Amino acid sequence: MNYLKTALLLSAMTALFMGIGFMIGGQGGMMIALMIAAAMNVFSYWNSDKMVLRMHNAQQVDERTAPVLFRIVEQLSRNADLPMPKVYLIDNPQPNAFATGRNPENAAVAASTGLLNMLSDEEVAAVMAHELAHIKNHDTLIMTITATIAGAISMLANFAFFFGGNRNNNPFGFIGVLLAMIVAPMAAMLVQMAISRTREYAADRMGAEICGQPMWLASALSKISGGVESIRNPVAEDNPATAHMFIMNPLSGEKMDNLFSTHPSTENRIAALQKLSASGGFVAPNPASSQPAAESYGGPWGKKTSRSPSRTKGPWG
Repeated sequence: MNYLKTALLLSAMTALFMGIGFMIGGQGGMMIALMIAAAMNVFSYWNSDKMVLRMHNAQQVDERTAPVLFRIVEQLSRNADLPMPKVYLIDNPQPNAFATGRNPENAAVAASTGLLNMLSDEEVAAVMAHELAHIKNHDTLIMTITATIAGAISMLANFAFFFGGNRNNNPFGFIGVLLAMIVAPMAAMLVQMAISRTREYAADRMGAEICGQPMWLASALSKISGGVESIRNPVAEDNPATAHMFIMNPLSGEKMDNLFSTHPSTENRIAALQKLSASGGFVAPNPASSQPAAESYGGPWGKKTSRSPSRTKGPWG
């Protein structure tokens, strides 16, 4: 089903490219747009993950450079029966994370330094489990390709401005140019709306199962929400087409489930996790606590943990 959704999305984007190309340059513009769209679809499939990581200046880390983060992801990958993904660190004070890659064999997870500084190891594990759930559900392919194409569609408005004035090629004249300039930015938003918010709920549930603690993720989401609201992310604002890839919208910290939001509301996600925890089979720590069940439950890395409140180096070293 995810691959079918990907095919439908790419087909819709191709049709949109062709339509805007026709408004700008007639049949010739439509054919050029078709060729560009076809090349972009092929390129996005193989390279969109690398482009997204590069957009956010993500640096790959290993067991030597980020031992705790790496080992958490390693253990959770075993829990999820997934190949070990590449692990990246983003030097950004806003707490957030995302997953990318065309399939589980070519996947990557990325966490910001802000996330590692603000969250406990257990909460970081829950966030990474959520991202691994996206990989396991094959969400990352459609999410990364969508991010790449949405950004490219927004650029069509500039092409409309520069190439739409040729009346010999443009059957709609200046009206066609205006339509293209308006439709192109709107299309980028529509692409993000096409990413079903149910993917986040499904990833929350599976992530809780992978790490074994729904309330770790509930606690993490609460902290991330506060961090997103108070800490700007200029890189994400420069690349808004990638916002839907993050565990939480890095642009605004939206509060409500609505037609135009890329993520469910934090309150609804936490409520769903609380309901999951109450259903049994999980230890349910206090979501307001900075030490969620670390003393009463073995961490996802396989042994009991005890966090020291005086630790200042961060969980990556």
